[in-house]
Amino acid sequence: MYLIGLSGGSGSGKTTFLHRLIDRLDSDKVTYISLDEYYFPRDKQLTDNKGVKNFDLPSSIDIESLLGDLLTLRSGKVVKKEEYTFNNDLKEPKVKTYRPNPIVIIEGLFIYHYENLRSQFDLKLFVDAPSSSKIIRRIKRDRIERNYPLDDVLYRYEHHVLPSYQQYIEPFIDQCDLIINNTSSMDAGLEVICGYLKTKLV
Repeated sequence: MYLIGLSGGSGSGKTTFLHRLIDRLDSDKVTYISLDEYYFPRDKQLTDNKGVKNFDLPSSIDIESLLGDLLTLRSGKVVKKEEYTFNNDLKEPKVKTYRPNPIVIIEGLFIYHYENLRSQFDLKLFVDAPSSSKIIRRIKRDRIERNYPLDDVLYRYEHHVLPSYQQYIEPFIDQCDLIINNTSSMDAGLEVICGYLKTKLV
């Protein structure tokens, strides 16, 4: 099993890059896992001094559960996982199936922060983007897809998202094998990674 990490700041475009990459590969041989599916329940999340739940901390994630599922995949077994709906009562959670395919991609904010996960990656990727682009994408996603109030989205970005990026995500850029710059296009990075991974699927 060839394990790939894909990280970047919130709104950087890493999920878009991931789906475009998988579309170009043999999807039957690639499994992708989002760190988002491993959030602890809301009642276990830390609260800031304003009484707002902070989901933008490594401690928000049940990393032991992810490591256990990864071990299961390495043993050749299938993993079933109920998706996390970001506390959106309007969304019905689905059950996701992770198969022990030749290539497994784990995507998420803090994947390089956890040393016991970081050390397992065969290839570490990072999607980078201008701060202005990231906040616009974050607003659109959280307001529309996750049904969060705009004031809440802006508060979280300033007090949770940005400080978390600077402390837990950005420091690992230099440890990554490839940085994909999401300015006007991610096509160049996509072509490089796609071509390389196809050699792993032969």
